[in-house]
Amino acid sequence: MDTLTFGEINYRKFFETAIEVSIIGVLIFAQSIPILAWEERIANVTPLQVKIDTGPISEEFTNTFSKEKRQEEFNDRIRKKYPKAAITDVTSGVKHIKLIRYYNNRPVRINIIEVDNKLGQNYKLKPALASNSTLKAKNTIRTIATREKAIVALNGTFFKPQTGVPLGTLMINNKMYTGPIYDRVAMGIFENGSVVSYDIKRVQFNTEIKVGEKIFKVDNINQPRMLSTYLLIYTPEWGSTSPATPKYGMQIAVKDKKVIAISSQSIKIPEGGYVLSGPEKIVSQIALGKKVELNIKTNPEWKNVKHIISGGPYLVKNGQPFVDVTEEKLNSIGGRNPRSAIGYTADNDFIFVAVDGREGSSVGMSLWELAEFMHSLGCVNAMNLDGGGSTVMYVKGQIVNNPAFKGGIALSNALVLAED
Repeated sequence: MDTLTFGEINYRKFFETAIEVSIIGVLIFAQSIPILAWEERIANVTPLQVKIDTGPISEEFTNTFSKEKRQEEFNDRIRKKYPKAAITDVTSGVKHIKLIRYYNNRPVRINIIEVDNKLGQNYKLKPALASNSTLKAKNTIRTIATREKAIVALNGTFFKPQTGVPLGTLMINNKMYTGPIYDRVAMGIFENGSVVSYDIKRVQFNTEIKVGEKIFKVDNINQPRMLSTYLLIYTPEWGSTSPATPKYGMQIAVKDKKVIAISSQSIKIPEGGYVLSGPEKIVSQIALGKKVELNIKTNPEWKNVKHIISGGPYLVKNGQPFVDVTEEKLNSIGGRNPRSAIGYTADNDFIFVAVDGREGSSVGMSLWELAEFMHSLGCVNAMNLDGGGSTVMYVKGQIVNNPAFKGGIALSNALVLAED
């Protein structure tokens, strides 16, 4: 913010001036003292030519003071924003807020985490899977958070309940694990040194395979097949073998950019490689031993994006409440329910929200109520995550909301704020 920058410049000048004046004063005083020489001769000390760089010292003073000032401003802002809430410090720049709102005279219990990214630079926001080795796994949020050394965690994407495979776009540390379904909305997390930024957009898969001069469009990665005409990629995170081949289909295994196996049946997924599965009329054009180049992209083409987590629908878009539940084919999640949501403000503060529901003391929220609530918190963009029985929030070793299943159900993945 401009006011903060202006303040930092004034304090820097103050400290530099104070330090330089102090050092000069000490040197002048030291040079004015006569020194008794040997044989009782008095000699004046030759003036010392001392040059001291006060920059690092004043920089440290300024940074410390600025951080303390920003923390005070953050504390004051949160107190004013939530005047009737219970507020707890999680760590520097991270607040846990508990409050109750009333909708049609019925209570809704809400847990909120607000993160000031400039104060919480020792922690990073990222998605985390239930297992580090396979997509077909589920685990409690406590287990995921503990493994990731997280101080905050919230349940993440929708997932296939039978297997745990995430449904929708999921990228962790620049690696694409799963692709979008119905072009649903997702959040991109960007890191540029200590600067973190976010973007929320509906995401399309824009991936191609190139074989010689031929280019084939790839429809998805590690997702259930929706059409027999789709060309899909399966990596080792899917499992040891690919799913069954569609009718009139074919599969090829690729390792080190070369086709190493062809089959009309399910095929072993090579370590460090992948299997391409689709219609025979397409896959048969890629011969054994051929060089294959895979180029995974999304639309929007988020350059330098480090993590992506999918959800849906939108809740806030470009500063206004916005719910596109029909466009994202999510009509089944309407009504009042437990809800999980994430968003960010114009000042780049990050917000997690968990809403309890399906009980007398907390009836849950509709998607439009959640959208209005996220907007009221100052979110310029926000989106819904998996909710209902999946909604669970973890803060420093404790489950802070009240999921229907004690401790929360086993999840496919979570969004965590973890030690850098």
